[in-house]
Amino acid sequence: MIILRKAKEEDIATIQDLADRTWRITYAEYLSTEQIDYMLEKMYNRGELLSQLQKGYAFLIAEEDDVDLGFASFSVFEPENHSFKLHKLYVLPQTHGKGVGKLLINEVFNLVKRAGAKSLQLNVNKNNKAKDFYEKAGFIIKETVILDIGNGFVMDDYVMEKTIL
Repeated sequence: MIILRKAKEEDIATIQDLADRTWRITYAEYLSTEQIDYMLEKMYNRGELLSQLQKGYAFLIAEEDDVDLGFASFSVFEPENHSFKLHKLYVLPQTHGKGVGKLLINEVFNLVKRAGAKSLQLNVNKNNKAKDFYEKAGFIIKETVILDIGNGFVMDDYVMEKTIL
């Protein structure tokens, strides 16, 4: 049975490992190794993840039989609009199709709904097959963005949103 646990500071190394193992496969088709390395260092260094935990970002880790399979991260995005943002949702490629991602996204949705959210937003790379997963979960494309992330790299993303009733 897959269970979810709320991540703590001692789970940072687990999150880093899962990110490294998913990103290198997920993004290899359309991002250079240099950009993947740069983004992993920028977004998943210990200081950045610790800062996010301290700012109130919630991290959930999915596990089965004491094996970590994936994680999600979310926080309040626009408090005045009761909007939350799903920052991260990654599942080990070998577990795709087993319901891990669905379990994570449903739990995030339930938690933000209980917290009074009116919407949940996320960014997804335009080439990422996860776009279809998010559409099946009820997200729609709100806009497209190209974000300069430094070092000559950009993120070419869809901003997707799910309204919460």
